[in-house]
Amino acid sequence: MTKIAPSILSADFTRLGQEIRTIETADYLHFDVMDGVFVPNISIGIPVLESVRKITEMTLDVHLMIERPHRFAERFADAGADLVVFHLEADEAADVRKAIDAVHGRGKRVGLAIKPATSAEKLLPYLGRIDLALVMTVEPGFGGQRFMEGMLPKVERLRKAIDAEGLQCEIEVDGGVNPETARLCRTAGADVLVAGSDVFRAADRAARIAQLRGELS
Repeated sequence: MTKIAPSILSADFTRLGQEIRTIETADYLHFDVMDGVFVPNISIGIPVLESVRKITEMTLDVHLMIERPHRFAERFADAGADLVVFHLEADEAADVRKAIDAVHGRGKRVGLAIKPATSAEKLLPYLGRIDLALVMTVEPGFGGQRFMEGMLPKVERLRKAIDAEGLQCEIEVDGGVNPETARLCRTAGADVLVAGSDVFRAADRAARIAQLRGELS
């Protein structure tokens, strides 16, 4: 079954607790962290994550869009993340490996993300060491962007490699996900779909989550 990860970046932060309760039929809660350097925007960080951890038992999927993420990966794991995902482009290879080991050392899952300009081949050497590979289908940094269909071959390439090696690594897609593009992602082999505005703008959020999974037409 395809997993859905609503991004709280699209939620109403004046009533965040209530907003989270409306999407608890989803599988993950996607938590976007931006530093204004790696991406041209600033969002939320550890204090908000700690607060969110107190009010939900959902799996917290924390996406670090920050420079040199190895400096903070353990801190986000300790603050309540179940899954810490950071960008391959944001650090040196040695520090990427250190961060992977550090998050696993905290008993948490770890993922690597790639921007649209980065090939899927760059992720292949890490697939046996990570729990999730994130393919961005928009430029990271802002919600509400148009889905980049040209990224789907990356999902297909990763699916083929993961299946060929019998790995347990999930494939996540983030950016421009709606019922139409969700179908394309599922067909390409994605396991987890991040959806922000499409879920939080829906009149019936539980129904929209089911629709993104492919359970409703």
